[in-house]
Amino acid sequence: MMFEYDDEAAVKCMQNALPQELKSRFSDDDLYYILDVICEFYEKRDWLADDDEEKEEQELIHFIIQQAKKDEIGAFSEEEICLVLAAEAAYSDTLTIPE
Repeated sequence: MMFEYDDEAAVKCMQNALPQELKSRFSDDDLYYILDVICEFYEKRDWLADDDEEKEEQELIHFIIQQAKKDEIGAFSEEEICLVLAAEAAYSDTLTIPE
């Protein structure tokens, strides 16, 4: 069974999953922005999954960092974005219930 993705619930889950030192670094607005950039990344790729997940994740991380700089949202490190993506994945994992 699949549940609908809820940005507000995702941001709350992400804030809870982030390490304490990053909770103040990423506002809710920053996390909403990153969710939008993730969607933009996959829309540009026509939502096709790359066979090389590690390569795809690196491309996504770099895309988020570049967009955030371009849009003057902030300068984030690869490590910070990796932790944000892990927090988002924790939320996404709650959307599927094994049958």
